[in-house]
Amino acid sequence: MPASPGGSRRSENGAAAFAASPQLTRALQQIVVDLVELHLQGKQAHWNVIGHNFRDLHLQLDQIVDDARESADVIAERMRALGACPDGRSDTVTANTTLPAFPEGELSVSTVVDLVTARLRATVDTVRTHHDQVDGEDPATADLLHTIIDSLEKHAWMVSAENRSH
Repeated sequence: MPASPGGSRRSENGAAAFAASPQLTRALQQIVVDLVELHLQGKQAHWNVIGHNFRDLHLQLDQIVDDARESADVIAERMRALGACPDGRSDTVTANTTLPAFPEGELSVSTVVDLVTARLRATVDTVRTHHDQVDGEDPATADLLHTIIDSLEKHAWMVSAENRSH
């Protein structure tokens, strides 16, 4: 095996695994919680939206739900890679989400657009709130957060366009 650029080789056990600090763990846990809640609220909206342009929003909500679920999974798996344990149990999500509760029952397209846009923006705010601290400790995880911010902001723009006029 060739020597490393510094001229010496690592021993078999020479590199310790990077482990998340308690602060990084708390930040990522909050992000997971809000992404799980966004996923659940998006599904609630998907099932109960009614009115003009129902089908378009119904399908768009499925994309948001899929992205929120996938993003939660990415961050939870990153937590595991860093030696932390994510907690996505329903009681944990309910007790710790920063998103407002979602109303029950049928809701008009216009109302759902406003509710979902607000929740997308709230979730982005959670990610942005923790970003700098995450970046300071683990730039690789911050890169994952950039992708999530981009995706959620795009969804917020696209959903909110339904209620905007010129």
